[in-house]
Amino acid sequence: MSLRIYNSLSRAVEDFVPLVPGEAGMYVCGMTIYDLCHVGHARMMMAFDVIYRWLAASGYRVTYVRNITDIDDKIIKRALERGMTIRALTDEMIAAMREDISALGIATPTIEPRATDYVPQMISLIERLEGKGLAYQAENGDVNYAVRKFPGYGRLSGKSLDDLRAGERVEVDRGKQDPLDFVLWKAAKADEPEDAKFPGGAYGQGRPGWHIECSAMSCATLGETFDIHGGGMDLQFPHHENEIAQSEGATGTTFARYWMHNGFLNVDDEKMSKSLGNFFTIREVLQRYDGETLRFFMLRTHYRRPFNFSDVHIEDARQGLRRLYTALDKVNGRVIETIDWNQPAAAAFKAAMDEDFNTPQALAVLFELAGEVNRSASQEAAGLLKALGATLGILQGSPRDYLQGGAAIDTAWIESRIAARVAAKAARDFVQADAIRAELAARGITLKDGPEGTTWVAA
Repeated sequence: MSLRIYNSLSRAVEDFVPLVPGEAGMYVCGMTIYDLCHVGHARMMMAFDVIYRWLAASGYRVTYVRNITDIDDKIIKRALERGMTIRALTDEMIAAMREDISALGIATPTIEPRATDYVPQMISLIERLEGKGLAYQAENGDVNYAVRKFPGYGRLSGKSLDDLRAGERVEVDRGKQDPLDFVLWKAAKADEPEDAKFPGGAYGQGRPGWHIECSAMSCATLGETFDIHGGGMDLQFPHHENEIAQSEGATGTTFARYWMHNGFLNVDDEKMSKSLGNFFTIREVLQRYDGETLRFFMLRTHYRRPFNFSDVHIEDARQGLRRLYTALDKVNGRVIETIDWNQPAAAAFKAAMDEDFNTPQALAVLFELAGEVNRSASQEAAGLLKALGATLGILQGSPRDYLQGGAAIDTAWIESRIAARVAAKAARDFVQADAIRAELAARGITLKDGPEGTTWVAA
């Protein structure tokens, strides 16, 4: 079975046929980096991390580009508020982002371009658009894209020009020939900080519009046509629609061949927002749950479906991940991590992932394997469980470390109480031994007696 991907452009699941056999180029719209990343950002980066991993596991040589937007109105405003340069702010926030997402096991992209490093490529693209009559410079110095001059605008989002009304999702500006037009280059203003101004050639000093940044960076790193373009569902319009108009308007060729969008994130079935008080940064969540638990939690929802974040659901996910690690903990010694894709469980896992990255179904296969390990203590099954988990970025830690990781009590104290229990049993003082077990259980510590002695896990 070949890999099949839901293409937002065709609104259908299609066979994945890359431009170059054996290779895959993927561009994903990354962070506008002015603050700490929140769980919605984590959901997006997790979705495409899994796609990246599965493409690689399927034998593709992947070039994964995830950009950083490091010049933007919000960035400028935040830098001024904090009394620091734009570069100092964005460097700080990039470091924080990398620290937070590394805790979730999100792999580093092949290329992570910063928008400010690609301004010359943006100017070149704008000049090509102006040469084709698709861009114009307004009286205020801004350069805008003439939306109505690009045939097929709205194909990705399903929006027609006649249905789009000025004032809803489109900024109205007196410098525009049409309210639907969007800015490619923002002319510098006298009251803006100097580090927000970039040389724009014939267009004068200014800074790029958001949409042109991604068109320039993706074309510069992957070529004018590439395989996959991804991002959150909220970017489908206007950002991705505008990217298509700019890129295809300039090059005259197909921009991205497959468009992928992850579903929205809700918190307790409501949209996450600061006004509702249900807004969480990744860092805040990691104070309560470990990164692998959060990763596993997100894998339980298909990337295209809405993702509902709640304490009840994440606790349920934690228990599910513990079940998988408990199975691995039953197998003594080092397991051999190999995948024979003809093996029934591996084939079922592959079939799930090849059908538009169906992680919930893939996890169901892992739980079936865990059941087999629990029944037979098969090292072969345990090795396959761990190897398949690796393609999703889970189950790579020490099972014992994970199972003991939830303990809020000093490990040395726990071990001392276990030793006291062993001594009580040796003295045939079973009342005392049972009392120590109960004492530990009351503190969330479960003891397990086995041939090799007593071990413990955190509840």
